[in-house]
Amino acid sequence: MIDLHSHDMNVTTPPRRKQNAFTMIEMLIVMAIIAVLLTLSLPKFFQGVDRSKEAVLMENLHATRDVIDKFYSDTGRYPESLQELVDKKYLRAVPIDPVTGNARTWVIVPPEPPYKGQVFDIKSGARGATKDGRAFGAL
Repeated sequence: MIDLHSHDMNVTTPPRRKQNAFTMIEMLIVMAIIAVLLTLSLPKFFQGVDRSKEAVLMENLHATRDVIDKFYSDTGRYPESLQELVDKKYLRAVPIDPVTGNARTWVIVPPEPPYKGQVFDIKSGARGATKDGRAFGAL
């Protein structure tokens, strides 16, 4: 009878590695792919955010200017402040300039004499320009 077990004892087998984890190369490849995708998508994302801020700014300016005109039609004078529009229920709150993120940065344009009041128009107090090159303060 041949003893098979005696021969197997001299042969050493390397220990088996677990295949449950990713190798370092696989992780680096995945990270490189993610970096390339972010490089392509982030600029478009931030351009979209800027465009939406400009759209909200234009809407806030339009709505506030409309309210100033309605106040003038109702009272025969321009408001003394933006807060007066809120106090008299023409606005729920002073709108926020989305570019600056603040409601206190509006530039108030007073009316020319002989008109009464202090707020004829408002402009954004943000520095810089829109994507089409117009200054924020000129909108």
